[in-house]
Amino acid sequence: MLGAMQDWDLKVTHLIDHAAREHGTREIVTYWADGSETRTNWAGIRRDALKMTQALRAAGIGKGDRIATLAMNHSRHLVTWYGAVGVGGILHTINPRLFEDQLEYIANHAEDRVLLYDAAFQPIIDKMKPHWNTIEHYICFDSGDHSPSFEDWIAAYDDDTEWAEVDERDPCMLCYTSGTTGNPKGVLYEHRSTMLHAVLGIQPASFDFDARSVMLPVVPMFHAASWGLPWAGAATGVKFVYSAVNEPTVLCELMKREGVTHSAGVPTVWLSIFQHCDATGEPLPKLQQAIIGGSAAPRFMIERLMKNGARVAHAWGMTETSPIGTVGAPTHNWDELSFDEQVDIVTRQGQPIFGVELRTVDLDDFTRELPRDGKTSGALQIRGPWVIKRYFKAEEDATTPDGWFDTGDVGVIWPNGTLQLTDRTKDVIKSGGEWISSVELENAAVGHPAIAEAAAIGMPHPKWDERPVLFVVKKEGQDVSASEVKDYLSDHVAKWWLPDAVEFVDDIPHTATGKISKKDLRARFADYTLEA
Repeated sequence: MLGAMQDWDLKVTHLIDHAAREHGTREIVTYWADGSETRTNWAGIRRDALKMTQALRAAGIGKGDRIATLAMNHSRHLVTWYGAVGVGGILHTINPRLFEDQLEYIANHAEDRVLLYDAAFQPIIDKMKPHWNTIEHYICFDSGDHSPSFEDWIAAYDDDTEWAEVDERDPCMLCYTSGTTGNPKGVLYEHRSTMLHAVLGIQPASFDFDARSVMLPVVPMFHAASWGLPWAGAATGVKFVYSAVNEPTVLCELMKREGVTHSAGVPTVWLSIFQHCDATGEPLPKLQQAIIGGSAAPRFMIERLMKNGARVAHAWGMTETSPIGTVGAPTHNWDELSFDEQVDIVTRQGQPIFGVELRTVDLDDFTRELPRDGKTSGALQIRGPWVIKRYFKAEEDATTPDGWFDTGDVGVIWPNGTLQLTDRTKDVIKSGGEWISSVELENAAVGHPAIAEAAAIGMPHPKWDERPVLFVVKKEGQDVSASEVKDYLSDHVAKWWLPDAVEFVDDIPHTATGKISKKDLRARFADYTLEA
């Protein structure tokens, strides 16, 4: 027997149709790299996306073609998210911070046919053009000096068209991993998976949006689908405030002037805002919600945001999970908890949102599932309707025989389902048969007032197999000794976790996506030895 409900394919173009129809006058503000500002609204975004669809069709671009962007956060980039899929194409956001060999690889592997880019990245375009084999059309978002400008390109069209007919199982977006080991891998999102992620995973469970929300996303639109915000924002008609530059002075001014209620970024973003406010004496911007992801946020950061009145949503995910997997949310007894108990919960990475299932398995036996007891750490696995099954152009599935994706993270699951990440499987330190979390060591260390950044890695030890060594960058104008760092850590981590050595360095290597590169740090100190 068939059901008696209407068929309505889950296509992302429904999101922009809804935003324009129900929230058409809600503003989209852009602060550009040259200091100028523009204002449009959701109706304007849809109008320009339809024009872009017409322009793409005129260029011979259609269903299944890859349309790439190399751009920061702004309204024209948002138009492209809907204009690319509107023609039946696949949006491919490229991270401009990637290394040249990675930029060459992913554009060619994706077989991009169109590239839209910011004028600030013209030097990258000029250098990479001879190496990109499939790109036929270059459009510049904010200048016509070297390529047709975006505004001129779509100006020839009148928006009198329809979105392409696609199936909800058709792909709509392509994102590549950062490629810390080997070449980056492509993750191909479907219309259906994206809609489920936006409506179930992000709104309202993750970001608590409604039509009053004003969101300034610091997370770039080129990284991990901007955490799904361009889709979820359309679903609820939020006001977006975009900045093409991520200077804390600009961000703080925009937050205050535009009445920003929500913001999302990695811990380094919040740290830079703290430093700016401390240096200038300005108060922190007042936010209703601060979303932190990308890496584990240290306790002092969460405490400061919460004391400033923000609800802190600590989130976890990855490109392969579209990307939201878990997010911090108040527990049923939240109001009965002390402030410190609330912070204890928020420092974890949150609970799985509806649609996501998590489990941990033994690091030495991936077939043995571990208890959700808040103590036993293991390799984290995930499954759900917006979790990857197979990488783009791969011949084999990326999941286990029983359908789980191995995230590469190490974590603990508490009895109430809360996830607490403790490390990456390739970074966890095994000393004398026991596991030490490099992440917890690092987060404890950066709580010291003289430490700007810290990275812990396991070094070979003649007795214990491995012991942690902590590499530290001091804050400018601050001084601290190795013994003082160890004394400080002794109050925050188990005694047997204390690093055997603390080494002060001028810098710590990072990946193209801004994460600490343990691989490069190990290579830099390949000859380092510890004595028994």
